[in-house]
Amino acid sequence: MAKKKTQAVDEKAEFIKALEELAEEKEIDKETLFEAIESSLVMACKKEFGKGESGEGKKAIENVRVDMNRTTGEIHVFMDKEIVKEVTDEATEISEAEAELKFPDKKLGDTVAIEVTPKNFGRIATQQAKQVVVQKIREEEKRIIQSQYETSEHDIITGTVQRFSNGTYTVNIGKIDALLTPQEQVSTEYFDINEKIKVYVRGVRETQKGVIRVVISRSDREFVRHLFKNEVAEIQEGIVEIKSISREPGVRSKIAVYSNDPDVDAVGSCVGVNGERVGAVVDEIRGEKIDIVEWSEDPAVFIENALSPSKVVRVDVDEEERQAEVIVPDYQLSLAIGKEGLNAKLAARLTNYKIDIKSESQAY
Repeated sequence: MAKKKTQAVDEKAEFIKALEELAEEKEIDKETLFEAIESSLVMACKKEFGKGESGEGKKAIENVRVDMNRTTGEIHVFMDKEIVKEVTDEATEISEAEAELKFPDKKLGDTVAIEVTPKNFGRIATQQAKQVVVQKIREEEKRIIQSQYETSEHDIITGTVQRFSNGTYTVNIGKIDALLTPQEQVSTEYFDINEKIKVYVRGVRETQKGVIRVVISRSDREFVRHLFKNEVAEIQEGIVEIKSISREPGVRSKIAVYSNDPDVDAVGSCVGVNGERVGAVVDEIRGEKIDIVEWSEDPAVFIENALSPSKVVRVDVDEEERQAEVIVPDYQLSLAIGKEGLNAKLAARLTNYKIDIKSESQAY
């Protein structure tokens, strides 16, 4: 008999030790786990004690509480009862005469804790506690992960490529793996396993199955914005703003910048000394070309700048229809339009204007 009792005590102690190690490993407050276990056991006890009771009787067992020793793992169930002259509800009251025998230091009107731990409750409770711990850890892990990655939402983080399957890269970004899907990749980029890459966090989502999914991208135009933000101190300080971006991932990007300080050159700040800043961004996006142009509140000037590196003779703007006719020198027409119309397309996206480009000989 003594051997069985010792064995039970050892099992409880091992459970507490395992719980503490698990809490530390998962970076979860162990008290959160203890409270979850106690709460679960209280519900189980209320259900057990309420069997066969009327609706009124079921309300009476709300005074059940469970205490779990944080060191030994011992679990005890109590019912808090009020000392009264005459008992009308045995679930919530104890007579003054009985209380005098069990709690001589208590008086009429006091509340006392009566232990009502069921037989064999320890083993049953331990089994349920394990189930609760597993569930609670899942919930806490999800909460911690969601909280952690929500702070990185709309920003850049570094991850490690784990594997490549069916066109999708699995990238470890700390506590979880994220999927870099074909839609979020740049078609000209390829990565090696264990290679460290930067990705843009588009969002943090919870799936229907309750799994936290971090949506990452390298093709999003915001990836370019945040790469510049990380490289250019003037952007971080709010002196220089990136007003708009247009991008054909892997081929070319255009960014429109503006300086809030007349003494600071917005374009020059982004280019950097000897092109160091823009060079760092180009290296990260594997050689994708970048045009940095000055933003202007005058749409004609902005459209002219957006068509860089082409020279422009004249820009006629219809602001209401958001359309513009642009005249360029004959020898600049192909440059203004760009290969497969890319320069004109990116300029249109950058300015949010429909742009019709003509050569001087076509216009006059």
